[in-house]
Amino acid sequence: MQETAVENPYGLGALIANGDIIARSILVILLIMSLLTWFIMITKFFDQARQRRQALEAEKEFWSSASLTDALQKLKGTSNPFRALAETGKQAYEYHETNKTRLSGAIGTSEWITESLQRTADTVVSRMQSGLPVLASVGATAPFVGLLGTVIGIYHALIAIGVAGQASIDKVAGPVGEALIMTAIGLAVAVPAVLGYNILLRRNKGVQEMVSHFTHELHAYLISGAKMGLGMDKSAAPAGKPAPAAAR
Repeated sequence: MQETAVENPYGLGALIANGDIIARSILVILLIMSLLTWFIMITKFFDQARQRRQALEAEKEFWSSASLTDALQKLKGTSNPFRALAETGKQAYEYHETNKTRLSGAIGTSEWITESLQRTADTVVSRMQSGLPVLASVGATAPFVGLLGTVIGIYHALIAIGVAGQASIDKVAGPVGEALIMTAIGLAVAVPAVLGYNILLRRNKGVQEMVSHFTHELHAYLISGAKMGLGMDKSAAPAGKPAPAAAR
């Protein structure tokens, strides 16, 4: 015996077809929030994976290069944060050495390089955090947007009861169903945003630690010719690197 499908008169389709402009506007807002959330989560996940790969390449290729120029060439990609840090450190060192007579009395080599690297590192970290405030905002506001739809649905239910003069189920089922659907959609948008924010924030901290370590190691290398933790002999500094402070 074949069963006959019965269309649900109180589902999401009925809400879209019969809802007022406010209900439809809330649905559109929640849809935009959801699309934006998933777009940010997917793009940030691949960005962080690429940055982790660049960090491993920098640790492996940069410090094993014969010269600083050769090391910079191995750090591929215009958006490579480690290449940006290395170029900043090299330029800061060369600029200070070129203008040593004018700058040495006011600021030392170490402080000059530190300030230059810090500015670049702050820019890199700021770019890594882009998009995360949007996820936090969606996770915090989406339930309230859904709650607004719930309040409007209950308001419509009360109007239907007042017009009918009695609280019959057929008069209130539609508006109440609309209210429950709005609440569910708001939660469905907020939960992935909160989970994605926490996961990406944790992964971001790992990449930021790699950037911080590379920055400190690069600073030590430009000043002393040695990489922190490896005990590299200062006399073995790459030939293409500006002469370290100790060598002067």
